[in-house]
Amino acid sequence: MPTRTAHARWEGTIKEGKGTLDFGHGAFTGVYSFRSRFEDGAGTNPEELLGAAHASCFAMALSLVLGTAGFMPDYIDATAHVTVAPRDGGFTITKSHIVCHGKVHGLDAAGFTRHAETAKTKCPVSQALAGTDITLEATLAP
Repeated sequence: MPTRTAHARWEGTIKEGKGTLDFGHGAFTGVYSFRSRFEDGAGTNPEELLGAAHASCFAMALSLVLGTAGFMPDYIDATAHVTVAPRDGGFTITKSHIVCHGKVHGLDAAGFTRHAETAKTKCPVSQALAGTDITLEATLAP
């Protein structure tokens, strides 16, 4: 399996500084700052990027779990809400709450939730976040 790479550069102090990041061989380039992380400033932040990783990994894991069980999803929409909070003079990521909606023919809501819970634990990003509270809300579209 390949090793993936992301790059970040920070210039200046924590509050007045600014950063840039890039990954995906130029597919994404963005800016981040203290304001974009802890206030309402323009740009992205590590929690959004972690959320993007978690949501996309979960959606793929759920597709795998459903496929292994004989179901083919029409779609899986996943959003991860990542929370950062002060701790011990610094900050820690305390939670990632995944909200998932999907459409899968031949599967009932209970089955969808059961497969989503399995995907939550099998998702490599969920595994990397061991020690973080990971919750799930799964809804099957009619």
